[in-house]
Amino acid sequence: METLQEGAGEFRFTDPDAVRAWMRDHKRREFVDKTLTEADAVRRSVADGDYVSFDFSSFTRGPLALIREIIRQGRRDLWYCAKFTLMESTLLAAAGAVSRIDVGFMGLGDTLNRAVEEGKIKATEWTNGTLTLRHMAGAMGVPFLPTRALLGTDTLKYSGAKVVRDPFGGKPIALIPAVTPDVGLIHVHQADVYGNARCFGPGVSPLETAAASRKVIISTDEIIDHDDIRKDPSKTTIPYYMVDAVVYAPFGAYPGGLPGVYEMDFEHFAEYNTLERQGQLKSYLDKYVHSVGSHLEMLEKRVGLARLNDLRRRATIKEGYR
Repeated sequence: METLQEGAGEFRFTDPDAVRAWMRDHKRREFVDKTLTEADAVRRSVADGDYVSFDFSSFTRGPLALIREIIRQGRRDLWYCAKFTLMESTLLAAAGAVSRIDVGFMGLGDTLNRAVEEGKIKATEWTNGTLTLRHMAGAMGVPFLPTRALLGTDTLKYSGAKVVRDPFGGKPIALIPAVTPDVGLIHVHQADVYGNARCFGPGVSPLETAAASRKVIISTDEIIDHDDIRKDPSKTTIPYYMVDAVVYAPFGAYPGGLPGVYEMDFEHFAEYNTLERQGQLKSYLDKYVHSVGSHLEMLEKRVGLARLNDLRRRATIKEGYR
């Protein structure tokens, strides 16, 4: 195919056959209990220099308990995939955990923007849709997927995409390279101990992220019996054989919300935004990450039962969520 244009952004690409071979040799198919604490799950699965991705955002169903644990354990030189990057990517930047980032959307303050402008973090621009396509390609085991999404936009210049001449119709088409993260982090509503997981309500690409990633850590608000999974298999979003660890994390998306279960904590985000604007994210990290030993301890000592119950009260249980 004739290459007409290509972006200047860095991207990581792995031979799909090598990934398929790794999955074949390392992914377990038998039913085994995969429950771990967040500390053990991160310790076993996340290493310095890893490419880390997750589904959705810090506002809704983001794996914030796992992100805080990654920071608590002092991981460095991560390449972070931010389909809809908000609070979590800024905290990773403030903690010195990331050196590269694939960006679909950046928001919530200047900390991350400054780090990119100063060259402390290298950013490759994509869109939420094209980052999802990259994971879909990785899940499918193909080297790329075609799209019209970046054509006619400046984002193409700063991405890793290529524009080629469509061999069938002769018109320009953008090719988006596959990505196969070292680690996928996904927070879910429910899971059994084997890793069968359910996500209700909106999402971005939970299944594609799990299928594309070499290692997958699921955090879940509720662990349910395996018989419940078997009774209604159509509700299973992610099958067990893609999952390497199951972390029981009630309010694991906090301060974000979980659709139908609890609302996001607007007061907490206001506190965070104030500290971010003042350049005081170190004090935020000290309070909510480093001064506590776990997610549950953070909830007990820094949030409290009254606030958590109020967030549950604010949520609306919609038909079909449970």
